[in-house]
Amino acid sequence: MTYQEKKSIVTLFSTILIFVLYCLYMYPKYPGESADITEVFHYWGSFVLVLTLVSIVAHIIISIAFNVFFRVTTGEKEPAFEDELDKLIRLKSIRVSFAVFVIGFLLAMGSLVLDYPSKVMFMILIASGFASDVTGSLSRLYHYRRGV
Repeated sequence: MTYQEKKSIVTLFSTILIFVLYCLYMYPKYPGESADITEVFHYWGSFVLVLTLVSIVAHIIISIAFNVFFRVTTGEKEPAFEDELDKLIRLKSIRVSFAVFVIGFLLAMGSLVLDYPSKVMFMILIASGFASDVTGSLSRLYHYRRGV
């Protein structure tokens, strides 16, 4: 298994772990059905912003820990450059990730058109962001294993 495959797997599992733990942390703080609409929007806005910041910081820390662990266990250095295959795989995985997010965004806007509560729109947006991140990692792993 190559460095890129291992890194894709670590990214995939860390994304799932961060998202699940953050959702478990934030779920009890939901203001409830009888709350004011501004309080609900405040909750969802802070949910997205804090999740973004936590995810970025956690991914940086996990990436550093992975590189240290990889270097210690294999005695090899991580690749210092991206070749053409790496760039092509990255672009393909970004395309898949964007497609998933755009579908989720359209579903979220469709929920507003169909007069669902605003929390449904936020849940679809957050789920589509998570799904796009997971599909991007899975796509990257697939292309490294099967080729382009």
